[in-house]
Amino acid sequence: MSAPSRTMKVVEVAQPGGPEQLVIAERPMPAVGANDVLIKAAAAGLNRADILQRRGAYPSPAGAPTNPGLEVAGTVVEVGASVSEFKTGDAVCALLQGGGYSEYCAVHVGQVLPVPKGLDLNQAAALPEAFFTVWSNVFEFGRLAAGEALLVHGGSSGIGVTAIQLASALGHTVFATAGSADKCRFCESLGAQRAIDYKTQDFVAEVLAATGKRGVDVVLDMVGGPYLARNLQVLAIEGRLVMIASQGGTKGEMDVPRVMQRRLTITGSTLRAREVEFKQRIKARLLESVWPLLEQGRIKPVIDSTYAMKDAAAAHARMESSAHIGKILLTW
Repeated sequence: MSAPSRTMKVVEVAQPGGPEQLVIAERPMPAVGANDVLIKAAAAGLNRADILQRRGAYPSPAGAPTNPGLEVAGTVVEVGASVSEFKTGDAVCALLQGGGYSEYCAVHVGQVLPVPKGLDLNQAAALPEAFFTVWSNVFEFGRLAAGEALLVHGGSSGIGVTAIQLASALGHTVFATAGSADKCRFCESLGAQRAIDYKTQDFVAEVLAATGKRGVDVVLDMVGGPYLARNLQVLAIEGRLVMIASQGGTKGEMDVPRVMQRRLTITGSTLRAREVEFKQRIKARLLESVWPLLEQGRIKPVIDSTYAMKDAAAAHARMESSAHIGKILLTW
């Protein structure tokens, strides 16, 4: 079954560059495959990957829409012939490989989730990328287990506020870093036992002091190279460092004997190009372990600000300022 033969509005990148390169355009409606769901988008979440794509540094994978956007929420308007999980009219959110800045998105049903009870479509648009990323990296690759402690860098980011809330709700001790006293207090209000201002404090010294020099079991890092050596210093014996971005730089120094002697694991991942089967497995974990917490109000999406899709440039500028706390949304 295919979508109607007509056009839709999208926001695309005119040419690599600054926020002013984001422009409204028209594109054909997406085709709907047998395993796809067609969503009329109400809102899209803004992610750092969108900034990189706008600059020309992170193109969509082959076969994916070429305009930015990795997550949406909206209403199902068509389902493929093999889809039975959703029906027309359902409120859903979805993880995408690209094209979220579009009025309509066709996505494999394995990456589509129902909007949690009690949340609206705007709130739901803040969920997919952060929760898929946090669950896969902290609990799958990082193997955070009962009784273990987590350090989250970038605690006030969309990923950060999700990791703090989720790990705290599941009973873990959580530490975080953020770039101001106000952001640190906000991280603590979400469940962090201690938040450290990385501009004025040494997170290694602070975490080691708070843990009796033991350190933490998992570090979720989005800074990259400059933090590599210090992340290894803050890990407990058999600790795991999980890297998901390199916002501070791509190169760093590693104390190899420390890794060997303390039996440390260094890993990392990107989510966008992963196969549908992997994302479907994470979806199942989220529906089982996370969606109930959202519906009970024990964790919540944190929305910094909402912009009309025509004002995507202003939304990108806010993210690049790093003034935001939580998710920035774009709405139709």
